[in-house]
Order: sequence, then C-alpha cells, then structure tokens
Amino acid sequence: MNDAQSTGLSRRTVLQAAGATVAAYSLIGAAAGAARAADEPASTNKLVVYPIPSGVPTNSSYSVKARTLGGTWQTVPVYRARAKQIDANTGSGPVFNSSVATFDFKGTVEVAVTSSKGTIGTARIRPLSYDTPFTVDGATVTFTLTEPRNLSIEIDGDLFNNLQLHANPIESNAPDPDDPDVIYFGPGLHKTTDNVVKVPSGKTLYLAGGAVLTSRVEFHEVENARIIGRGVLYNTANGILVEYAKNIEIDGITVLNPSSGYSVTVGQSKQVTVRNLHSYSHGQWGDGIDVFSSEDVLIDGVWMRNSDDCIAIYAHRWDYYGDCRNITVRNSTLWADVAHPINVGTHGNTDKPETIENLVFSNIDVLDHREPQMDYQGCIALNPGDSNLLKNVRAQNIRVEDFRWGQLINMRVMFNKSYNTSVGRGIDGVYIRDLTYTGTHANPSVMVGYDADHAIQNVTFQNLVINGKAIANGMKKPGWYKFTDMMPAYANEHVLNMRFLNSTEATSTDKPGLTSPDQATATKNQVFNHLITATGLPTSFNADGLPKGLDVDTATGLISGTVRDNVGTFTVTVSATNSVGTATQTLTLTVQHA
Repeated sequence: MNDAQSTGLSRRTVLQAAGATVAAYSLIGAAAGAARAADEPASTNKLVVYPIPSGVPTNSSYSVKARTLGGTWQTVPVYRARAKQIDANTGSGPVFNSSVATFDFKGTVEVAVTSSKGTIGTARIRPLSYDTPFTVDGATVTFTLTEPRNLSIEIDGDLFNNLQLHANPIESNAPDPDDPDVIYFGPGLHKTTDNVVKVPSGKTLYLAGGAVLTSRVEFHEVENARIIGRGVLYNTANGILVEYAKNIEIDGITVLNPSSGYSVTVGQSKQVTVRNLHSYSHGQWGDGIDVFSSEDVLIDGVWMRNSDDCIAIYAHRWDYYGDCRNITVRNSTLWADVAHPINVGTHGNTDKPETIENLVFSNIDVLDHREPQMDYQGCIALNPGDSNLLKNVRAQNIRVEDFRWGQLINMRVMFNKSYNTSVGRGIDGVYIRDLTYTGTHANPSVMVGYDADHAIQNVTFQNLVINGKAIANGMKKPGWYKFTDMMPAYANEHVLNMRFLNSTEATSTDKPGLTSPDQATATKNQVFNHLITATGLPTSFNADGLPKGLDVDTATGLISGTVRDNVGTFTVTVSATNSVGTATQTLTLTVQHA
C-alpha cells in the first residue's frame, strides 16, 4: 500500500497529546479534500460525503450517487472490501472483492446505485426486515432513506460483488483539532512509525471522515478514553484492542480488511461501548468483535461481515482472566461468511472455572451464515467448554434470513479437543423470544448436554417462527412428534425443562425477582452500562430517576448513555415485569468525576 509519503503532501504531527508515547507519533498523510456537503434546500435535510485518499483501494463494480430532496447529486466514493468463502472440498479460502460506500445525512436522501455490468436482472436490498422500497431502471437501483441504515444492495443474487452502504447520522459532537485531549487525524492516508496508536487515559482519538489509518489502535490499562469519527482503520493488525481498561467508547469507525486478527478485541475490561461500527474481514480467524472476561459491555448498531465469528463472548483466553457478564448486543446486522454470527462460551479456565452470564441479544438481523464444518455451525451458538458455566441468556427479536450453510441454533455443552482442556459445566437459563427464520438451507438445529452432570436446563422458546409456522403450544402436529421435530432440531436426554410457548402464554408462574446489583458507579461524561437482570423471564423493564444522559431500554433492561448530570448520588427505581407481576428495586447510582 502507498503510505502517502510523496514530497508534495502535507504533513501533520500530533501536538497537544499528553504523554511521550503519543507525542512521538509522526503521522504521514495528505488532506485528500474536505468532506463535501450537498445543497441543502431545507434545513431538515443534509448530506455529507467523504473522499477516499489516494493509495487506498477502491472498487469500480458500482458507482454511487446521493442527494437531498431537490439537491444536487453527489458522487459517493466506493472502498474495496474483501470477503472470504471456504471451499468445502479442499478447505481453501478464496477471497473476493466487494464494495463499501458511506455517507452522513439527516432528513431525506435519495440514493442511486449503478452496476458496471449493465442491465440489472434482479435486485434486492437487505436486511429484508427494513422492506426498503426501490426501483430498477436499466443498470441503476434507486431508493430513498429517511433514517440511518446499514444496507446490502445485491444484484442478480451476487453475495460477494455486492454494495454495502452505510448511511450514517450526521456527526453531532466532532472535537476541535486543537483540543489538547484529542489525537486528531484529518482527511488523508495516515501511518504511524510503529503501526500502533496507543490512546492514553482521558484522550479521544478522532478519525475524521476521509481519514484512513493503517495502524492498530490500543487502549491498554487506560480509562475514560475513546475512538470516534467517520474514518477508516485499514489493513491493520488486530484493529482495535481494548484490554485491562475501563470506560472506553468506540463509535462510528469502519474497520476494513484487517491484515490479521479481530476487528475489535475487548479483554478483561469494564464499561465498554461499541456503537455504529462497520467491520469487514477476510483473513483466517477474522472475527469481528470478541469479548473476553469483561463486564458491562454494549455493542449497539454495528454491521459485521466477517470471515469467522461476528460476535464472540468468552471467559479466559491468553492473558485475560475472570468471569464475563452483562453483555448486550442490540440493533445490529451480522453476516458470517465463515463460522457463527453469534458464538458464546468456547474459551475458559479449566483450573479456575469461570461463569459467563447475563447476555442479551436484541433486535438482530442475521443476513448470512456459511460453515461446512458441523462443529462450528449455528447462527446462535451457545457452546460452553473449558469448565465454563453459561447462565441467563436472552435472545429476542432475531430475524434470520436464508443463510447458505449451517444451523439456526447450536446449543452444546462442549468438549472440543481443538480448543478445550475440559468440558463445560453446563447451560442454565436460555430465553429465546420472537426468533424467525425464513429459508430452506438450514440443517437441523442441535441442542445437546454432555452428560447428566453437564446438562442444559431451563430453555424457553417463545413465538419461534420457522417459515411462517409458529413452533409452540397449540400448533398442529402429530401427537407423537416433539416440538423439536417440527423445527427441525435434535435435543438429547440431557436437555431438561425445555418449553415452547406461543406469543401470549405466561413465561412464569411467579413474578420476577431482581438479581442485578443494587449499587453502581458511573463517571461523568463517560459511557455507562448497567443491565437490569431478574428471574422469572421478564418481558419488560424500567428505571425511574436516572441522571441526565442515561435512559433505559425497556426491552432489554439496559441502562446506558453518557452521564451529563452533576456529580452525586441518585436513587433510581428499577423494575422487571412479566405477566404475573412487577418486581422493583432501589438502585443507588453514584456519579463521580473522571
């Protein structure tokens, strides 16, 4: 790759950054032109398009234009992404080019996507749940957006030579380049001398739209730090690394074609928020976001297209130790060209067994899953090994489209000799609600306890819909068939207390009991996550008396946001509700200075 070192290019050195580590970075880049704002005939409409710096690969399969209503068409540059597929006959992994375009907008924007192949036979825009209206005229697909969307535009059924479009909201709080607490990368191609940017405590790393950085970003043993912007991390080793850290925010960044490792690693950290991240990988073990031995993590509004697990949640691995709990993944789109969209539990500590608990997956579109190996199938894979105990998993409002190869659900207490040194301790408490799958390619799901001492128990499906058929009490089926036969799925004798409820049945005979802590501490002006948890399979949650900047997601029970209120103590009433009743608890929330 061209590192933009030619003589005519401007040179920017990070100033104001505290600490010798960051001050030593000499950033090599060129201002490739400022972001372009389209004509704005109405104050409610705005469009911002960013350039792609010279030296960064582009793709010519599509030309993309956008405009506000009545405005002038603006060209939207197209990055070259890479995607992988495993050849089941040889095990090789051919890599294909794909396309990624991005812009920011508010109000209403029209988009026109033109295929270089000429006249379009068929087209579709996914996720299908958005039901995005579009028209086709010759070689061009045209559609209108009124809210931010992450979309795949697919021509003539091509899943690789497609266009991924990230229509972002307008940035609201871009930092001042001269702020002493900001490490600022403007438009252009940037490389650091050692290919790593280490972000100190209290600092913001900002990648402006049109900025492309070829260095890994590390948050190591720091707190109150973040990486934000509309820029791109390109061809980096291990994308973004968060380890032994606290109060870390990742927002708006695209991780494109990492040369190795994961797009984001969160290891033994607390209070981490990953929002509006776009991830593309094609390498071996090219996971998206992996979380190890961490607490109070929110993954929100992400788009993941990866050559291994999109979202993986584990306990111990490498130098990360401890339980993993209170992890929320919501409002996201997952596309696994290899392995699982969601994978939980593989890695842990046989010598000192750990627990993975309180996981919530909510409002998720799964666009694809392709995995020839039976051991690694499952759009949702709950596979505790290494003496892990997996507890209290909630997956709700999940829409799975017709993936290419795999299973809908793989729920196993596992001993995989390739990765484990012991069998998992078990799975206790899984609530899967409003899960739909529409398609013909799914292999039967598998739900298997290892033995009587390593079992799966207390699994509830509610409003499970397969190809329009509700798999639940009251369905029409032969009396001697099991509900799992109708999915279809296999469950062995070590799966205990499994229920299939319709959409209106009570989830419990008892009202909930709150199990989340009654005290929590937030840091002013930093991201904060607190998950309300309860027994009794609650269907809604609430919280009254929250400080400014925080709100509660009534569907998941997550209290989250950035605290903007005064330092002090707040008395918050949290609640969990099911059809039997409501349980309440007083949460003492302390807001402290950074």
